Amino acid sequence: MRVLAEDEWRARQRDHVARVRRWTGPYQERRSRGEKHPVHDFLFQYYPHRPAHLERWSPGPGVVLMGAREFLARPDFRETGGGVALGDLPAKRVPTVRALLVLLEATASRPPRLSCFGLHEWAMVYRQAPGQVRHNQLPLRLGAAGTDTVVESLELRCGHYDAFRFFTPPARPRNALEPSRKRQVELEQPGCLHANMDLYRAAFKLDPFVPSELVADCFELAVEIRELDMRASPYDLSGLGYSPVRIETARGRAEYARAQAAFAARAEPLRARLIEHCRTLLAQGQ
Repeated sequence: MRVLAEDEWRARQRDHVARVRRWTGPYQERRSRGEKHPVHDFLFQYYPHRPAHLERWSPGPGVVLMGAREFLARPDFRETGGGVALGDLPAKRVPTVRALLVLLEATASRPPRLSCFGLHEWAMVYRQAPGQVRHNQLPLRLGAAGTDTVVESLELRCGHYDAFRFFTPPARPRNALEPSRKRQVELEQPGCLHANMDLYRAAFKLDPFVPSELVADCFELAVEIRELDMRASPYDLSGLGYSPVRIETARGRAEYARAQAAFAARAEPLRARLIEHCRTLLAQGQ
């Protein structure tokens, strides 16, 4: 057990809160004004982890906090060794950790595929009536007909179920794969933007049994991936200051693939750290 003096853990706690409030603060301000942001709101609305929970700091397991009795108000912390530390992983959470480990290990075992070019967002508006488009407050860069033409001229290769399930009915048969929840472990691969965004989901599902700095690392990566995701989408985000990645062109597809590869490289050590935490938690529970 590593022991942290009060001034040390409070400094880490302050740093974590200041770091994530770059995103939680603006999101809460927008909500109070009834405003929406089509890029950054996704991280708080799609993923079921409230801003207050993202701001809440934990040292992770194996750490004793001195002078931290306030943590005893949280159900997973216990008094120990003159301080406060996390207790054992509750038995009811073991199946979640085991399932996360299977998915993370399967994803890490495969080479990244970089040939989807972000067409999932295009497939979500393919042949869609104007009023039914997901982000109908944003114009389509190429218009409805131009968007449909792009989908019809390129192969859809999406293997991520949580993207595929939002495809329009006419787009689904055009996809080269048939993702499903049951096939997620079989199909997930580390080049997928959404699989790498989902490292944030894995991290907060392990909270507080991973250091909050790791949760924040995964969240920050997800923010940047989401920006690429929407820049490569059919929407015109120029009014929000985002330049498009024009995947309808060969040059744009090459740009997208380079960025996708860079994100896969950044995600690799985060996935490895999550795998290590899952293995350790499960071993301790045996």
